[in-house]
Amino acid sequence: MKIRRRTLSAMSLVLTLAAACSDGGGGDTTGAGGMGGEGAGGSAVGDAATSFEVTIENVTPARDYRVAGVFNTPVGESMPGPLFPEKSFEFRVGALPGDSLSFTTMFGQSNDLFYAPDGAGIALYDEAGNPVSGDVTGQVLLWDAGSEANEEPGAGPNQAPRQSGPNTGAKDPDNTVRLVQDGYTYPAVEEVIQVIVTPEPGNEFTIRITNMSEVGTLMPEGGEPAAVPLSPGLFVVHTMENPLFTVGQAYPGNGLEAQAEDGNPMMLHEGVMPRAGLTSPAAPGVAVVHGAAAPLFRSGEADRSKGLEMLAEDGNPTTLAESLEAEVGGESGLSSVLVYDTPVGASMPGPLLPGAKFSFRVTARPGERLSFASMLGQSNDLFFAPSEEGIALFDASGEPVSGDVSDQVSIWDAGTEANQWPGVGPDQAPRQAGPQMGADDPTDRVRSVDDGYLYPAASQMLKVTISPAR
Repeated sequence: MKIRRRTLSAMSLVLTLAAACSDGGGGDTTGAGGMGGEGAGGSAVGDAATSFEVTIENVTPARDYRVAGVFNTPVGESMPGPLFPEKSFEFRVGALPGDSLSFTTMFGQSNDLFYAPDGAGIALYDEAGNPVSGDVTGQVLLWDAGSEANEEPGAGPNQAPRQSGPNTGAKDPDNTVRLVQDGYTYPAVEEVIQVIVTPEPGNEFTIRITNMSEVGTLMPEGGEPAAVPLSPGLFVVHTMENPLFTVGQAYPGNGLEAQAEDGNPMMLHEGVMPRAGLTSPAAPGVAVVHGAAAPLFRSGEADRSKGLEMLAEDGNPTTLAESLEAEVGGESGLSSVLVYDTPVGASMPGPLLPGAKFSFRVTARPGERLSFASMLGQSNDLFFAPSEEGIALFDASGEPVSGDVSDQVSIWDAGTEANQWPGVGPDQAPRQAGPQMGADDPTDRVRSVDDGYLYPAASQMLKVTISPAR
């Protein structure tokens, strides 16, 4: 039996995913139609059979920041806290050519001053596309948030080391963000802070922020010689201009005030996190109706070498579909198999971009379940799928299920290729030169993704609905 589908070769899918993941990736995601069909091979028939319409929609929102996070624990320390002389904060980011780094950290001996790059950020690649390496402190500036009137640095009673509580100082009559210029004397930037960028494998970078000050860096007329502690801060990787503030405009109500006055980056963090993270297409996939459990994989076991590796690494469902087709009607309990590969409104197979949807129809009897798998395009070998048991198509009383079942879908690691930073890894489908380019996964088993990188919940990327067909 031949599965009704229009398939793409592995290389075609790699190149198509690459185009879809690039800035301004196109594709018609409107209209109706797309691939339907109930799949071939032993579909359930008879009075007890029910047809279901299944829709898989990519609901990933647009993101302003590729990466965002907080640095708050000095190297060698076990608890968050300020950064004192000779201590360092360190964090890692993933980035591609065109990305820049911005961060904020409070000049601790002040009312509302903070260190940050300008609105362009610090470019992490040069114009030739080579990763930046070394000391980038020359791109860091001392800014006035414009939220509190300045006092002499190191002596003001309303500055963080001496104030009785947050927000005790007078309002700044000029509420715009600007380079500090208030008549007081400040140390050179490099006397207080050093920022080092170190490229790492996999398009990653280690960022190290070191406190270079010492007692005597500040010599206030109204106080004792002092060093300058630096506060915990926020970092973002971005392509947009002015990701956290705009020079000459009033300080935004995004948490910059709390960062600059009290050294607290958490309000900034809460504001940026919904706009940060991974945006990805989903690849064409395989759907099966089955009675027995685990038709595609079993959690904790190695891939069965039936095509899941090619689906999860390269977005190519063909081999897996053919392997499963051969099992329809046998002891595996499979009733039908189909490939879904053409977004609704599109005329050709291709990946599922944000805002687009796949739609297909399956037929099942009470007791049967639905399983499917689609590659998470911006990954090495991750895929969307329900648990190994699948999604029940009928409730306990035998009535057809209807509604949103997105909460039953997870992101799985096929265990066939070592993971890299999602969305930037050079061996991921949008950037690799050809199929199966990455290093082997040393764990070598299918499992829920747990690799130390941050991923949105599957339900924040895919919306899956099931309804009895009318």
